[in-house]
Amino acid sequence: MGQALCCLQVEQSTVAIKETFGRFTDVLDPGCHFLPWCLGQQIAGYLSLRVQQLDVRCETKTKDNVFVTVVASIQYRALADKASDAFYRLSNTREQIQSYVFDVIRASVPKLNLDDVFEQKNDIAKAVEDELEKAMSMYGYEIVQTLIVDIEPDEHVKRAMNEINAAARLRVAANEKAEAEKILQIKRAEGDAESKYLAGLGIARQRQAIVDGLRDSVLAFSVNVPGTTAKDVMDMVLVTQYFDTMKEIGASSKASSVFIPHGPGAVRDIAAQIRDGLLQASTTQQ
Repeated sequence: MGQALCCLQVEQSTVAIKETFGRFTDVLDPGCHFLPWCLGQQIAGYLSLRVQQLDVRCETKTKDNVFVTVVASIQYRALADKASDAFYRLSNTREQIQSYVFDVIRASVPKLNLDDVFEQKNDIAKAVEDELEKAMSMYGYEIVQTLIVDIEPDEHVKRAMNEINAAARLRVAANEKAEAEKILQIKRAEGDAESKYLAGLGIARQRQAIVDGLRDSVLAFSVNVPGTTAKDVMDMVLVTQYFDTMKEIGASSKASSVFIPHGPGAVRDIAAQIRDGLLQASTTQQ
C-alpha cells in the first residue's frame, strides 16, 4: 500500500539511501518520506546507525617465539553525515576492519615478549584503535571502542607458565617453612639455656640452704647438748645420711646392684674418709 502511494517509512537509528535512475540523490532520515517511483526514485538500501561489534581472533608470534591468539573486540558505527560514503565506498565493512586489526596486531605483538603482551594489552588496543580510526573515517565509520578481550598462548605454554608459577610459590613456601623452623629451633635453644640457667640457680640455692641448715643444726645441737663438739654432730649427720641412702637404694625398683660396706665400723670409716678428704682439699687450697 505504501509503495502504491509512493510513501516510505524509515525506522529509528536507520537511514535510507535514495537514488534517482540509479544515481545517489539523498539520505533519508527516520520517518515517513514521499518517494514517487514513477519519476525513477527508489531506495538503494538501508544503513544502520547503531553501534556494532566485531570480534577478531588473530594468531601471531611474540618476540620470544611464543604463538598466541589475540582476541580484539571492535565497536564501530556508521556516521549519519557520511552515510553515502559508508554505503557506497565499502562492500564488506567487517572484512575491511578485520584486515586492519590483523595488520596492527601482527606488527605490534612480535615486538614484545609474552609477559609484556599481557602487561601492555591496553597499548596494543590503542594502536589498533588509532589505525582503524584513521583508516575508517574516510569511509564514513567511527571507531567507538577497541578492546583486547583475551590473549591465549599455546596450551603447552600455558601449562609451562602454570608450572613455573607453582614452582615459584612452592619455593617461597619452603623458604617460609625453613625460616619458621629456624625460629622454632632458636626459641627452643633459648628456652633450654634459660631452663638450665634457672636449674643451676635452683641447685646452688638448694646447696646453700643445705649448708645453712647444717650449720644451724650443728650450732643448735652444740648449745642444747653440753659437751658435744662439731665433730660429734657431723658424725651423727653422716650416719643419718647413710641410713637415708640405704633406704632409697632399697626402695628403688631398678634391678642394678650396689655393693657397699655395712655396719657401724663402716660408717665410722666413711666419716673418716670424708673428713680426711675435706682436710686434704683445705690443705691443697692453702
